Amino acid sequence: MKKFVYSLALALCAVLSSCDIEPLYIETDRNWKHTEPRTLQPTHTIQELAQMYKTGKPFVVNTDLIIGGRVISTDQPGNFYKSFYIQDETAGIEIKVGRNALYNDYKQGQWVYVNCRDLYVGMYGYKAGNYGGSGMVQIGFSDPTGEYETSYIEAPLLIDTRIVRGLQDEVPEPIVLSRQFPSSSDSQATSSLLGKLVTIRDMYYTRENFALLYLDSTKDKKLYTNRVFLSDTNGASGDDKTHGITTWAMSKSKMTEYLCAGLWDSCQIGSGSTFTGQTLADFRGDGTYPGVEKAAYSISQYFKAGTQEIQVRTSGFCKFADYEIPADVLSGQRALDMTGVLTMYQGSLQLVVNSQDDWRYSDTGEKIYR
Repeated sequence: MKKFVYSLALALCAVLSSCDIEPLYIETDRNWKHTEPRTLQPTHTIQELAQMYKTGKPFVVNTDLIIGGRVISTDQPGNFYKSFYIQDETAGIEIKVGRNALYNDYKQGQWVYVNCRDLYVGMYGYKAGNYGGSGMVQIGFSDPTGEYETSYIEAPLLIDTRIVRGLQDEVPEPIVLSRQFPSSSDSQATSSLLGKLVTIRDMYYTRENFALLYLDSTKDKKLYTNRVFLSDTNGASGDDKTHGITTWAMSKSKMTEYLCAGLWDSCQIGSGSTFTGQTLADFRGDGTYPGVEKAAYSISQYFKAGTQEIQVRTSGFCKFADYEIPADVLSGQRALDMTGVLTMYQGSLQLVVNSQDDWRYSDTGEKIYR
């Protein structure tokens, strides 16, 4: 039988340094689950929260600032990791939660309210300069390493009292896009499309992709001596910049298969314009490339909708990472309609799909995987 303990309420007030918000009903089991759906009144829209962020200056919220929206992503197939997106009428935002299997608690279409007090607001994916641009404003906690502007919200008490689950509703209808897109300087503060569920029509493959590999995952991943860029300027051949990759991403086994086939032997070790003078061929050894880290890798596959380039970003850990892209799509003969969360990374638009069902042929509307 569920019990409500007065001393627990006092402890919550002390830990969260806030006693002026409406008390939450908490079960006394160690999972700290909410007993029933609740509704909070948002004090700000997602766009208004994003407008409070200034580039390079993450901040902790010290008031009972509340946002709300419906969940539009799921981590069940694995293309989202320890986070989920909600959207309201103004924009969408990522909530970084340090738990797996979030789809059990935050279901697509469900209303979720976030009291941002004690949480951090920062941006991921900003890059300065002419070849950079905005990233995505997100909600998380402080990063003890200082590497990122936000990290995951880990404390169970903080998760379950600040992220409030509401009623289950329908998943929002995707916004259909064909020609109007955010610019490289946009974020959720200026664009109502970013962070939202969208469908982009008539996307044609450009025969280009990008992946970042590492020689040794135990060493500093920022060192150019430990990096290999599969990019349009490294290992690409003529108009074909696919590096022989025909899948949406690469599991560990698929990456090993591609590597040992020698497809990337001409790729230089290094990043940007700084290279060591070695290529992956120098690490072939007995044909198993013993000096190259074999792991699952995310890939950005490049498509165009009209003149707009969009990276379709897929995780190497998701269930459909190794799905083959249809040959008539790879050749540019057929276009796809894609549904997913529209994001920005270093000024480039990215689309992240929830499942393999989010890819359809433009001419027939049929799913490309059955």
